[in-house]
Amino acid sequence: MTRYSAFTLFREGLRGHKGWSKAWRSPEPKPEYDAIVIGGGGHGLATAYYLAKNHKITNVAVLEKGWLGGGNTGRNTTVIRSNYFYPESAALYDFGVKLYEGLSRDLNYNIMFSQRGMIVTAHSEADMEMAARQTNAMRLNGVDAELLDRDQVLKRIPLANTRPDCRHPIHGGVLQPRAGTGRHDAVAWGLARAADASGVDIIQNCEVTGFITEAGRCVGVETSRGPIRAGVIGAATAGHSSVIASMAGIQLPITSYALQAFVSEPLKPVMDTVWLAPPFGTYFSQSDKGGLVIGGGLDRVPSYGQRGNLPMQETVLAGLAEMVPALAKVKLLRHWAGIVDVTPDSSPIIGPSGLDGLYLNCGWGTGGFKSIPVGGWLLAHLMATGRHDPLSQPFDLTRFPTGRLIDEGAASGIAH
Repeated sequence: MTRYSAFTLFREGLRGHKGWSKAWRSPEPKPEYDAIVIGGGGHGLATAYYLAKNHKITNVAVLEKGWLGGGNTGRNTTVIRSNYFYPESAALYDFGVKLYEGLSRDLNYNIMFSQRGMIVTAHSEADMEMAARQTNAMRLNGVDAELLDRDQVLKRIPLANTRPDCRHPIHGGVLQPRAGTGRHDAVAWGLARAADASGVDIIQNCEVTGFITEAGRCVGVETSRGPIRAGVIGAATAGHSSVIASMAGIQLPITSYALQAFVSEPLKPVMDTVWLAPPFGTYFSQSDKGGLVIGGGLDRVPSYGQRGNLPMQETVLAGLAEMVPALAKVKLLRHWAGIVDVTPDSSPIIGPSGLDGLYLNCGWGTGGFKSIPVGGWLLAHLMATGRHDPLSQPFDLTRFPTGRLIDEGAASGIAH
């Protein structure tokens, strides 16, 4: 693997940029591997990377039915945060933020992680009481948090609506300074490049169509390119996790919805943080290219359609126009949807599937991008050792029949 550096860039510039090697290979699948990871998005690639890095397991295949990073990894609003309420969630997501903080260095690939902070605004006295509770919970859980008053919020977001007739006037908010955004494609490409350099086979256009079981254990998969056997299998397929699990006879407590997002035309810098206004269900940030990256709530019609619709567009953009009236006439460039896998408690599922030899990483809902490194880290640990890491233990499937739920509907931005 070519090591990227200023010197390498200068050298290749003198050579007419003819010496660059491919970032990753496109190998043919082998008949057998030590481990198979289903899903070539961020979580699947991170799993393969950490299998190699942390556990020295390099005879690994990542199977992707389409193209690398073509699912939710390339269809999200790139927010990275850990402002969650319960200790289990805070520990999980904050470890993810910590991994992101060192990921560019670890991968030798700039993922463009910009820790510009995230503000969740409060719009009533009752909201301020809940904001204080959220701030205190985050601090008790070891996560950075600041409770802001109205003037402090407006100093960070000077374009915010302060009109007397504003429907939801700002009273204050909660700031997580270490939160921010990253470049989604760069995360996928950097992980793919590093995993490939470790010997992992990344096999695109290879759809899993079934599982091979022997004596009650999963020992391989049937694919559109033939059967492939493995000692252990992990599935990280986001909104299609219930489809994959059904092939193994497993019913997951997951509903798949479309989560829509938008990018505007490029603007001069107007926003240097991420802002979520809960009454509108709208949040946005500004990308390094100048476009506003805008998101909202779930489209509450179960679907696998990766496309937007006009009613949801009206809801989200009306919220943005109310939050910042100066942006009302900004033009959109793109509108799309990712398919998110939502559990009853809006927390992920990490652990054994119920079929020996098959492990799951799913149920992240709207939190998939922010959790790519930690999701990969934990699934790799399960596949390599057959045991939970302490971080993943609370998110095992067994929490549903026992009622030991971790309800993060508010922190994840999913109303239910």
